[in-house]
Amino acid sequence: MSKRRTERLLSIVVLLLSSRRYLTAEQIRAAVSGYPDEQEAFKRMFERDKEELRDLGIPLETGRASRVDDDLGYRISRQDYELPEIHLEPDEAAVLGIASRVWQSAELAGAAAGAALKLRAASGEADGDAAVHPPLGVQPRLTTQEPAFGPLWEAVRDRRPVTFSYQASGRSEVTKRTLEPWGVVNRRGRWYVAGHDRMRNAPRVFRLSRITGPVKLVGPPGSVTVPEGTDVRDLVKDWDKPVSYDLTASLRVRADAGAALHHWGHPAPDPATPGWDLVTGRYSDQEWYAGYLAQFGPDVVVLGPPELREAVIRQLKGALA
Repeated sequence: MSKRRTERLLSIVVLLLSSRRYLTAEQIRAAVSGYPDEQEAFKRMFERDKEELRDLGIPLETGRASRVDDDLGYRISRQDYELPEIHLEPDEAAVLGIASRVWQSAELAGAAAGAALKLRAASGEADGDAAVHPPLGVQPRLTTQEPAFGPLWEAVRDRRPVTFSYQASGRSEVTKRTLEPWGVVNRRGRWYVAGHDRMRNAPRVFRLSRITGPVKLVGPPGSVTVPEGTDVRDLVKDWDKPVSYDLTASLRVRADAGAALHHWGHPAPDPATPGWDLVTGRYSDQEWYAGYLAQFGPDVVVLGPPELREAVIRQLKGALA
């Protein structure tokens, strides 16, 4: 939902809450800015706005202002709409402000705007002041850079199964999976999707960064059923257990670069290549470690294992492209 549309809907809510009688569409049009002058365009936009307000749970009533008035009017019953009085502590109000701003991905922008609209209108803060948007010195962000996030979030929202190709940790082969997704969650800065894996016929968790290629929707909306009592966060927590750094990489690192690799990797001068050191590195997640090593560019050469070397090459080719 765009900022302009959010402000227009909020204006409608405040107007209809403050009115004691039904207001016609033309009266709303005259009082709320943002509607086009052309009549048909106004009608289409106003119909969309009414539908959006009802989808947000706002009790939009229809009726006539008087017996002689033929035009339908609209109002919002304050009794049906108002929440009980809520007292927020300063830190709680700050959390609400952060929550309405934290999402910056297009897939969640509409949900965040809708939530902010409800909170602002219910609190009577038409100008969006400190009750919902307190001054913030630092605004945290949850990034959703993985290409798989958008279609997976859509699939969870619409209860639709998906297919995608997946490269599990420590494996070079890619397998095709069909998943009935139950939820997408963030844990320790990484995104995961959990659901029923049709190939394994069991619940599974997949890290979004290991999904390769496009995620495709393969079923109609509503065809996925989430088992009662399912907590996706617990599934991901159980799956994402403390890692064991049981894989070893052999690296050639430029002597005057890669300080972190030198610090942790027991370096020794490479007798065959002056100015370079031989370093061993311990890791658990091949794709993550490959991305980390690729950041060093030409200052690091992976000697082994071959799977890690290929993964770093893929990272570098992707950055070049």
